[in-house]
Amino acid sequence: MSSLETPVRAADEWKAQWPLVLAAMVGFSFHSIATYSSGLFIEPLQEEFGWSRGQITAGLAIAAISTVPLSPFVGAIIDRWGSRRIALPGLVLTACSLASFGTTGASIAYWLGLWCIYALVGLSVKSTVWTFAVSQAFSAGRGLALAVMLSGTAIAQSLVPPLAQWLIATVGWREAWFWLGFGWCLPALVLAWFFLKDAKPATRPPHAASGPHADVALRVPGMTMGEALRNPALLKLGGATFIMMTLGLAVIVHQVPILTEIGMSREVAAWLAGLSGVAGIVGKLVTGALMDRFDGARIGALTIGVSAAGFALLLAPPSLPTIITGIVIIGYAVGTKLQVAAYLTSQITGMNSFGKIFGMMNSLIALGAGLGPVMSGFIYDAFGTYAPLLLAGIPGSLISAFLVYSLRGSRTPPPAVVEAVSAQMEP
Repeated sequence: MSSLETPVRAADEWKAQWPLVLAAMVGFSFHSIATYSSGLFIEPLQEEFGWSRGQITAGLAIAAISTVPLSPFVGAIIDRWGSRRIALPGLVLTACSLASFGTTGASIAYWLGLWCIYALVGLSVKSTVWTFAVSQAFSAGRGLALAVMLSGTAIAQSLVPPLAQWLIATVGWREAWFWLGFGWCLPALVLAWFFLKDAKPATRPPHAASGPHADVALRVPGMTMGEALRNPALLKLGGATFIMMTLGLAVIVHQVPILTEIGMSREVAAWLAGLSGVAGIVGKLVTGALMDRFDGARIGALTIGVSAAGFALLLAPPSLPTIITGIVIIGYAVGTKLQVAAYLTSQITGMNSFGKIFGMMNSLIALGAGLGPVMSGFIYDAFGTYAPLLLAGIPGSLISAFLVYSLRGSRTPPPAVVEAVSAQMEP
């Protein structure tokens, strides 16, 4: 019996596709600029316009939540058109949108409207665009490839807070938005132009696109959208991802204000936020490598569960060692959240409708990313402290870890599908 799958070594995939991973990593980092810089703009906006922290972060929430119904449709477009035709114009439009935040006036409605525009154009550079290209190009080394690509958000988390603080102090908060947008867009656009190609799956044989059984051969193993929506494992993963995104972004966006409340200066807090991003990079790479070797659900549960210790340390009597340790643990764990979601989604559902399915997962990610920061802002406005948020992070992390751990062994079994297709191709 012929086999539809040709074994591919991870080393061969990396040799052929490392420029694609680099382009996707830098491109995805661009999408994270607004998230990881917005906390630095809270105090300048408060001082200039007198807005509350809840009002300021409501823009990020509106932007994230408004993408919830649109993400699956964007995923379907990516399935049809590929990543390149979405990402290239998307990078330019997103840069323009970021720069426009510098035109903010005293009207809170204008501020929120700018975030709505950002939400629409930002869909074109969200994780689905980049994970689709990388997941199609990698099979044997998919875990590490996704980890490197998704480390783009951790790179942004490392560099954006100190960079934004320096820009605000040097040129003011209005011009800071311009330089963050176009300064980051340029290298991302150049790399995407040259290296972001929509590769065919590494396991597809050369003859798959022709012959009397072409339609059968082109079937990629995996679930349809309807099957995925009824799959208990994917629903558990969605719940865990939503909880961690809500808690993670609630802390990350307000990280500098949280640290200044503890007693750090803005400059030190910005650098500690960058350290959290470095921990996130390490978390993604280590988790990705481990997921290629061991059961992904067990590894994901471990990395998510350990964040409970980070929340507890930030609630402890403040000292520099406990603050740094807590920040590093949370950064490491939060840095793996998209890695765990993307890898386990591809494992559970396969690649047949990955764009649409992960687009739906992105809706939950966007919902959590939107609710978390505004929830954090309103908690501070109501209690005058971030302590209730940090306290909620402990059980939330443990619940998410349990849900992910329950997924061990859950994956689409490609061999059965492959053999069925191969049987139809036999003369």
